[in-house]
Amino acid sequence: MTAAIAETASAEPILLREDEGGIATLTLNRPKARNALSVALMAELQAAITAIAEDDSVKAVVLAANGPAFCAGHDLKEIRANPGRAFYEGLFQLCSNLMLAITRLPKPVIARVHGMATAAGCQLVATCDLAVAVEGARFATPGVNIGLFCSTPMVALTRNVGRKQAMEMLLTGRPITADEAMAAGLVNAVVPDEAELDRRIAALAGTIAAKSPLTLAIGKEAFYRQLDMPLADAYAYASDVMTTNMLAHDAEEGIDAFLEKREPKWTGE
Repeated sequence: MTAAIAETASAEPILLREDEGGIATLTLNRPKARNALSVALMAELQAAITAIAEDDSVKAVVLAANGPAFCAGHDLKEIRANPGRAFYEGLFQLCSNLMLAITRLPKPVIARVHGMATAAGCQLVATCDLAVAVEGARFATPGVNIGLFCSTPMVALTRNVGRKQAMEMLLTGRPITADEAMAAGLVNAVVPDEAELDRRIAALAGTIAAKSPLTLAIGKEAFYRQLDMPLADAYAYASDVMTTNMLAHDAEEGIDAFLEKREPKWTGE
């Protein structure tokens, strides 16, 4: 199934969705604007994430983009055309809600990064659960260069990379290479070209989609919830999660399948 979502009155789709084999691929499609996150694009992306959350046929999500860049951040032309606190507050709240929707989605999200990811685009990569990039990709939080500190991208960035690395990116605006991003923990893997990128993404998404959807949902929620807990609280919470997980049918099936040396048959229960 392929769906196209258009921007306002334009016939040109700004977001594409393609479903195959339990994997939903969402593709940012504003190539001439370097996939800048306009209000319309963020709203459509959040709506797609919300729909996928309720779609039992989807086991994993790939976030991709068309054109030379992955995402250039917020649409600066749109911002300058709408000056004023009310627009700015609405814009950044919408962006925050989108990032939270990705984090709260009970299905893993993989960023397919084929080009530049800057500012809120870098934030988008950092917010995804996993990310694979080509060697030519670059990552930056360059708001400081235009007098606008990347404060909201900072939230996701600092939950992926170390403080000193994050501060250098935020204070200098210097783009980092894909290899630097992998060393910093921003991406999981770097591949030589887009053909290999597609192969690696397909393999990664396929591996994840083959797992119990219930287990994935439990695990993703627990991962993010325990991150900021004190150590003892995190263990207490994780122990309770594992106890609940053990009572699920899929856990029983998975253990039995392992002991019987057969493939498990997941029911999502």
